[in-house]
Amino acid sequence: MRIICAKDYKEMSEMAADIIGAQVLLKPDAVLGLATGSTPIGTYEELVRRYEAGRLDFGKIKTVNLDEYRGLTRDNDQSYYYFMHSHLFDHININKNNTNVPDGMEPDALKAGQDYENIIKNYGGIDLQLLGLGNNGHIGFNEPGDEFIDKTHVVDLTESTIEANKRFFASVDDVPKQAYTMGIGSIMRAKRVLMVVNGKGKAEIVKEAFFGPITPKVPASILQLHNDFILIGDVEALSCL
Repeated sequence: MRIICAKDYKEMSEMAADIIGAQVLLKPDAVLGLATGSTPIGTYEELVRRYEAGRLDFGKIKTVNLDEYRGLTRDNDQSYYYFMHSHLFDHININKNNTNVPDGMEPDALKAGQDYENIIKNYGGIDLQLLGLGNNGHIGFNEPGDEFIDKTHVVDLTESTIEANKRFFASVDDVPKQAYTMGIGSIMRAKRVLMVVNGKGKAEIVKEAFFGPITPKVPASILQLHNDFILIGDVEALSCL
């Protein structure tokens, strides 16, 4: 595990873009696992800037996103499909047929999970997986529980996650109560995992996840066992270490 301290959000985003950009340059047909949420937005903006400057070519890149709300159509402006297009895919030269987000409208949870695992398998696995970190230690939408779930599955979102996400919706009642997410095993099988985290509000969970016991009650703690895990945090997020 490597921990890199950035002075602020901007530097954190630039450092993360350095690592993702290097992956794209070294393997132009790489498979990138991508994340949503407010934290990675700066990283995506930096990647777009580098593409526009002619420094990166996404023409052969394939992507698989971590998760999607269950029950939101792709044209819903709070869906993660919509998020990825508005923040990244619509601004670079990626082949949209090579971008993948779980199908939130698939009613059959087992089928949704297996279909997504097949996509990852057929791509040959994920070369680099980008992650954020939830306030309760979740990665993707793998919430605290009694076990680590291996593959893509449906989850019931915890009250704390619903509360954290309500700012994106008109009211808390509009926040979906379930989501499809890659499993812990799906994430751990990525060749490299890169996490970005910022802000004082994440300081305690960073300490708990990466300097505490490995437990499904703090899902991110499993990353202590990954062979190639990089955590980039700003000074505030790493202030409890």
